[in-house]
Amino acid sequence: MSRLFPRTALWSRRLRAALAVLSTAVAMCGVVLAATSTPSSAATCNGYVGLTFDDGPTGSTSALLNVLRANGVRATMFNVGQNVQNNPSAAQAQVSAGMWVANHSWNHAHMTSMSQAQMQSDLSQTSSAIQSATGSRPVLFRPPYGETNSTLQSVASSLGMRQVIWDVDSQDWNGASVSQIVANASRLQAGQVILMHDGIQNTRDAIPQIMANLTSRNLCPGMISPSTGRAVAPDGTTPPPTTTPPPAGGTCTATAATTNVWGDRYNTSVTVSGANTWTVVVAITSPQRISTVWNGTATWDSSGTVMTMRSNGSGNTFGFTTMTNGNSSARPQIRSCTSG
Repeated sequence: MSRLFPRTALWSRRLRAALAVLSTAVAMCGVVLAATSTPSSAATCNGYVGLTFDDGPTGSTSALLNVLRANGVRATMFNVGQNVQNNPSAAQAQVSAGMWVANHSWNHAHMTSMSQAQMQSDLSQTSSAIQSATGSRPVLFRPPYGETNSTLQSVASSLGMRQVIWDVDSQDWNGASVSQIVANASRLQAGQVILMHDGIQNTRDAIPQIMANLTSRNLCPGMISPSTGRAVAPDGTTPPPTTTPPPAGGTCTATAATTNVWGDRYNTSVTVSGANTWTVVVAITSPQRISTVWNGTATWDSSGTVMTMRSNGSGNTFGFTTMTNGNSSARPQIRSCTSG
């Protein structure tokens, strides 16, 4: 017995040590499991934006979808019919990845130079190719180059599609760097839509930073409503109002002037007098869309044609660029100016 005891005691000590190591390992494992199995806090969505990608599918569509999935993004893909016909599996992959697929014409031609019959054939052929590849017929249409007129809009409507232009141009098609694309995307406000393109490396590289910026502002990627053309929740519900009534206060005066005019767009400068803190309501005429704003904070009503601009400390003059989208004669109207 005296010779067995030391061995028994040694075995007991080793067993206790082993159990202690096992206990520590289990505890650590429990901590790791708890950390990895607990879902991250759900993002707070105070509004939605429409991330859109034109001209697909391309040879880079798979890479784009991988980046979008990795960053929790659902986006709208405005596909070219000819590309869909040549690569139907890529269009199907877009749908499988949770994207919405829309019509971007058959071969990206200048459609406003077409006859009504040619427009009808072009859009119908594109929608049929998309339906054949994905099983669903598109309900949104974006004209190539943003060029449109009343005839084209009427043709799209007759085929069950709403025309969607954009509010913010990422300029990725124009050689914009990653940082420039991110900066342009940072101007997105609730309900607005940004133009990006499939097949551009800088655009793919910008997506994580774009999402980080949106998350910091409690904005989330959403779908584009076929009834309003504005971004809403992915399930199609209307987000919280993106335009609130002007605050109670005194009156001020806002004077608008057209400062620059190009073939497809023009700039407007608005000067406010009588208040240093102000809210100005501006209305534009559809299908015109405001693509860029500066020296103020803009929000929109559900139609996308009424902008509420609030002072942001940049002075009493703000401005914006309006895409004419086929209506070159209309100019913005100042509806109200409220101080406070």
